[in-house]
Amino acid sequence: MSKGAPPGIRITQKDLIEGIDVDFSEEQESWNIYKLSDGTTMKVKLVLRGVKRLKRYSPDGNPIYIIQTQNVVRTLDIPKEIKAKPKERTIKPV
Repeated sequence: MSKGAPPGIRITQKDLIEGIDVDFSEEQESWNIYKLSDGTTMKVKLVLRGVKRLKRYSPDGNPIYIIQTQNVVRTLDIPKEIKAKPKERTIKPV
């Protein structure tokens, strides 16, 4: 679980267990908007799901945080020529 940790710092299972869950409130969650080379517009947003502050510090004295996130992806303006034909429903409406 050391991915994202400051260079030279290895995060252990013990660090995670002893870490402190930190509450948070959303101040702003903006969409990043990209135009793909195939003509599609893609919107991507990172949503924070959880934060844990470890009882460890980076070399410059800052606390180390572990975050849990979810990527939300939306596609818009998809060109007709790259879309597949919709599949038929297997369950008929009641």
